[in-house]
Amino acid sequence: MITIVKKAAKTSGGVVALARELGIKHTALYSWTRVPAERVLDIERITGVSRHDLRPDIFGPATSRRPSKLEKSA
Repeated sequence: MITIVKKAAKTSGGVVALARELGIKHTALYSWTRVPAERVLDIERITGVSRHDLRPDIFGPATSRRPSKLEKSA
């Protein structure tokens, strides 16, 4: 499992809880090498982790000065 997914899962109550919210099996999260583009907005909504942190290759760097949940928990 990639680090960003671990951190996102931690903010939502764990891997099983995040998977449940996404409507997938928790084992699917472990197979991700990066967050699938179609899951980014759902994960952002559920966890508060910015789409810019989840997939900077798609959404680019965050332009806001306000730290995301991920940065606050680091």
